[in-house]
Amino acid sequence: MATFLAIFFVLLEVTAVIMAWRAIQHSRTSQGAVGWAIFLIAAPYISVPAYAFLGHHKFAHYVTGRRDSEDVIERIQEVREALRPETVPTFPTMALEAISGLPVTRGNAMELLIDGEETFDAIFAAIDAAETYVLVQFYIIHDDGLGRGLQRHLIAAAQRGVTVRVLYDPVGSHRLRHDYRQTLRDAGIEIVEPSQMRVPKNRFQLNFRNHRKTVVVDGTTAFTGGLNVGDEYLGRSPRFGAWRDTHVRLKGPVVSQLQLIFAEDWHWTTEENLLPSLNWQSGMAKENMSGLIVPTGPGDTQESGAMFFFSALANAKQRVWIASPYFVPDMDILTAIKHAALKGVDVRILVPDNIDHKVVWLAAFAYFDEVREAGAQVWRYTDGFMHQKAVLVDDCLAAVGTTNMDTRSFILNFETMAVVFDTRAADDLEDMFKTDFARSFRLDKPLSEQPLGIRIGAPVTRLFSPLL
Repeated sequence: MATFLAIFFVLLEVTAVIMAWRAIQHSRTSQGAVGWAIFLIAAPYISVPAYAFLGHHKFAHYVTGRRDSEDVIERIQEVREALRPETVPTFPTMALEAISGLPVTRGNAMELLIDGEETFDAIFAAIDAAETYVLVQFYIIHDDGLGRGLQRHLIAAAQRGVTVRVLYDPVGSHRLRHDYRQTLRDAGIEIVEPSQMRVPKNRFQLNFRNHRKTVVVDGTTAFTGGLNVGDEYLGRSPRFGAWRDTHVRLKGPVVSQLQLIFAEDWHWTTEENLLPSLNWQSGMAKENMSGLIVPTGPGDTQESGAMFFFSALANAKQRVWIASPYFVPDMDILTAIKHAALKGVDVRILVPDNIDHKVVWLAAFAYFDEVREAGAQVWRYTDGFMHQKAVLVDDCLAAVGTTNMDTRSFILNFETMAVVFDTRAADDLEDMFKTDFARSFRLDKPLSEQPLGIRIGAPVTRLFSPLL
């Protein structure tokens, strides 16, 4: 027994050293490399299994038609030429197009949907009007009142002969019961069992999540934003109370772009190619807004999630307002926030005052003083829990989607932002932000004056910010 334990400990130490070397080679930052290396060598019993699950930030072999299919790339180039905006957006779009692998097109419309009731009324109405197919993807689907409402609308569509496909994240929806899925399957709806999903369960990369929320109807109407499927998103949770969130309804060529992202995720999960069976003639919206979809995730060669925020902050001239339920920026984004504020840009970060995840909530306090000292404002929403993800730059960029301002969204989650370059969309987003600011207070109290639990917890939890 003693010999076995000795061999085990030696192997554990060797594994820790190998992992430490890998962390030094591949960590995103020197701080992360040093942190993992010290942790692995000093406490291998804890750190080795932790690194096996949490130490990856790239998702190998994820195939995107935007970059890996010659046919799709050719079609995207045709769309780029045919639907080029008639007026060049005042916001520089080159970086966002490079990040997304998609072009800015004209002929779009983006309508804000405020909170859960308005969002799901619109989604259910679109499903009820579907003629050929419905594509549904959510990070979380609960078997509760709202979840069963979605189930009923999808089944009714399937009974009319509409093809319905449902995709969800197996971690986010781990509590989704088998009989819920089976009821959909019995109605002829395609929904994949977790055991059949092509996910990296054999490589311990369960830390990667597909955080997208997408509904596409007939290839002509689409929805994305912050809302998942659960009663709490309608404000029915005793724990959270009122739930503040934002979705958007999309028309025009951006619908085809969002549909392409769904098809990529479906192909990765099932190995089924949906492209030939979908409608790619989305039509042109009379609003004629210029826009694109910016999908980001660990399958990208660049750190696209952080680059989206960096681009917004670097190109802002008068203002950049950001709403996010979590605020755990990496060093690059933290520097970009401070730089924008120091050059006189009106930088406002809107976060919830209520607690969702305690560790992430505490970690945010470790950054507030730093951005406030540079001139940025931190606003804390008090009328329930705020979960929206929205960005407003000057009067020329309005973005709503699924991406939080934290390391998880930057490097571990598959996310989507709908981005429009139009003063009308910017005005709508400004009005929404102003309403939210009226239900918030501006943070003026430094960390040193916060309660003891926050003063101690904030710097400690910041140490784990690369994992949050």
